[in-house]
Amino acid sequence: MFHHMRNLLELIRFSHTLFALPFALLAAVMAWSAPTPDGGRLRFSWTHLAGILVCMVFARSAAMAFNRIADRHLDAQNPRTAGRHLPAGRLSPGIVIGFTIVCSVGFILGTLLFLPNVLPLLLALPVLLFLFGYSLTKRFTSLCHFWLGAALMLAPLSVWIALRGQWVWNQPADLVPAVLLGLVVMLWVAGFDIIYACQDAGFDTRARLHSIPARLGVPEALRLAACSHAAMLAVLIGLPWWADTLGLGWIYACGIAVAAVLLGWEHRLVRPDDLSRVNAAFFHANWMLSIGLLVITSIDLLT
Repeated sequence: MFHHMRNLLELIRFSHTLFALPFALLAAVMAWSAPTPDGGRLRFSWTHLAGILVCMVFARSAAMAFNRIADRHLDAQNPRTAGRHLPAGRLSPGIVIGFTIVCSVGFILGTLLFLPNVLPLLLALPVLLFLFGYSLTKRFTSLCHFWLGAALMLAPLSVWIALRGQWVWNQPADLVPAVLLGLVVMLWVAGFDIIYACQDAGFDTRARLHSIPARLGVPEALRLAACSHAAMLAVLIGLPWWADTLGLGWIYACGIAVAAVLLGWEHRLVRPDDLSRVNAAFFHANWMLSIGLLVITSIDLLT
């Protein structure tokens, strides 16, 4: 049992939960800090914090496990991914399907922690279907990277709706800060997923799969990734003006500077003729960026 659980956590790259979770937590800090339309403030709730953590972990785990099931035959044909757990026979499809179902049920049950707000429960199944849909996108669109970005964009949006649903329902403008943060996440994720996909440009072309590196070539794909990250920084810069009720100031500006440095480092690590440092760019730079923005922006919001 322990052996299977360890393999399952490796299969879904559980440590990569750190990419989306900080932005979900940042959305929570923003939701608790921003004034409500009636002039009050939300009260911090340990139950809601637990709900955010439970839903994030289960939703991401279900989506990643489904991705591994959907791609297991493609992974077996790709030399870079042939050693993954399903192609290598370290886990059976039945075990992974069961794990996906358990995580999906766990995610839906986790939304009950936000009652009496029923919106998380009502939206749970559509959110799961959208997350699962990403795994099929390489079969029909080169914009699959932006679908992945949109999937992770749901993290801050869902947190905001879970915490402030009563105002979102009646005053959709209350959702603006979460939409902006979600747009940051979408552009960030799409950019680094394009970089990551450069490793498989040749295989995607041979297998008739759709990806931006396969469609445009690696050099142009890296340029598009850089443009996506530049747009992300532009949204971060505009956030204090477009969501002025948050009261972000100079501490937040320092966070943007840190993010710009990390993104610059990420793009310097990867060149069209040298993709050997993609994993360093993918994991280390992005882990530091997400944690850094959470910490610095939270300090600004809470001081």
